[in-house]
Amino acid sequence: MAYSVSPIGFVRSCFKEKFAIPRQPQLAPAARGVLELIPPFDQGDAVQGLEQVSHVWLLFLFHQALEDKPRLKVRPPRLGGNKSMGVFATRATHRPNGIGQSVVKLDRVEANRLWISGIDLLDGTPILDVKPYVPYADSIAGASNEIASSAPLLIPVQWQPQALEQAQLHALRLQEPLLELIEQCLAQDPRPAYQVPSPEREYGAQFWDLDVRWHYPEPGLIRVLAVVPAN
Repeated sequence: MAYSVSPIGFVRSCFKEKFAIPRQPQLAPAARGVLELIPPFDQGDAVQGLEQVSHVWLLFLFHQALEDKPRLKVRPPRLGGNKSMGVFATRATHRPNGIGQSVVKLDRVEANRLWISGIDLLDGTPILDVKPYVPYADSIAGASNEIASSAPLLIPVQWQPQALEQAQLHALRLQEPLLELIEQCLAQDPRPAYQVPSPEREYGAQFWDLDVRWHYPEPGLIRVLAVVPAN
């Protein structure tokens, strides 16, 4: 039996490409966005009462990873991308129905939009449902996951003086915590775990309307090189 679902809205996010998005929600509190609701959910009735809630669950589609043929096994980045596991033992983007879930902070509620932070969602992500986070039910004391038992280790982030100045100016223009966003995302080391780059190799990702460039001058250290308008 087949079922169909339709989005109730779309996320406008600080993340314009998949690379450097945190691999779980809440790892980058400065990552912010807006869930724009679409008819008939944009009239205010659907969000009445949400002003009493601090966090919400978002059910969404991995819209850039949808596949016709289901995968039974995947290679999680957390394990270096070299070890395969059953898809239901992971939160990999390649899922049978392309459905993901994230718990995010609800910063502001308006009739036709929700302002959210701590997100791990690509710009344009279709949202299928919104559910309030219920602390006594959703936080389980003693729960365990031996595959992902703790948050990733953080790498120190340094700034080239010019890059820091660029980021500060753009943060004022955007009225966003841009420096914190960049540091929180890069400190989690967005590279595939199997990569060991040379100090000369540069990486890049887009945050808001900016192209951020960085490299690894030595193992266990990131240096931001530039923060410039994206082409």
